Amino acid sequence: MKNGKRPDPNVIHPVPGYENEIYVKPTLKNPNIIVGDFTYIADSDFESHVTHLYDWNGDRLIIGKFCQIAAGVEFIMNGANHQMNCASTFPFYTLEGWDMEPPALNDLPLKGDTVVGNDVWIGQNAVILPGVHIGDGAIIGANSVVGSDIAPYSVAVGDPAKTIKKRFDEEFTDLLLRFRWWDRSIDEINSLIPLLTCGDLEKVKESIKERLR
Repeated sequence: MKNGKRPDPNVIHPVPGYENEIYVKPTLKNPNIIVGDFTYIADSDFESHVTHLYDWNGDRLIIGKFCQIAAGVEFIMNGANHQMNCASTFPFYTLEGWDMEPPALNDLPLKGDTVVGNDVWIGQNAVILPGVHIGDGAIIGANSVVGSDIAPYSVAVGDPAKTIKKRFDEEFTDLLLRFRWWDRSIDEINSLIPLLTCGDLEKVKESIKERLR
C-alpha cells in the first residue's frame, strides 16, 4: 500500500491537507442520494451540487463507485420541473398567498431517478438533468448539459450533450462490463492498477479474457 496506508472509502479527505477534494459517500446526509465507494468530487460539499431534490417527488440520485466529478458539476433533480400540460407553467402552489393545491404527480413531467454508473468522469461545470442514466465508464465533457441517456464507455459533449465517440470497440466494452473491476476487493483492485492504467489495449483485452475464463 502507498505510504503504508490502505485506501479507505470512509475517509472524507483522500488527499492529506487538501480540503477541496472529498470522497462523497461518507459526507452524505440525504437518504435519497446514494453514492458508491471512492467516488470523489473536486469540492468540499457534494450535496450543494444536487438541486431541487424534494422528498415528495420520490426521486433519487444514484451514483456508482470510483466516479470522478469535477468542480462546478450540478445534478438537477425532478423538483425543478414545472407543470407543462396546462396554460401556464407558473408554480402558484409553491408561493405564498396563491390559491392552488400542488398538482398530482402524474401532471408533472417527472422522469424518475438519475443514475450514474461506475468509473464515470464528469467534466467541470457539466449539468446533469433529471432522470438521465449515464453508463459505466462514460466521459462527460466540461460544460455539457446531459438531458438524455449516455451509453457505457461513450464520450459525450455539448449542449445538449451528444455522443461523439465510443471509447473502445464493442468487444472490449463488453469485456469491461463483464469484468466489473470496481466491484472487486481493494487488494485485487490494487493489483489490477497496472492493467487498468495500461495503454496497450490489446494486451489489456487478452488479460481480461483470461481472468474471465
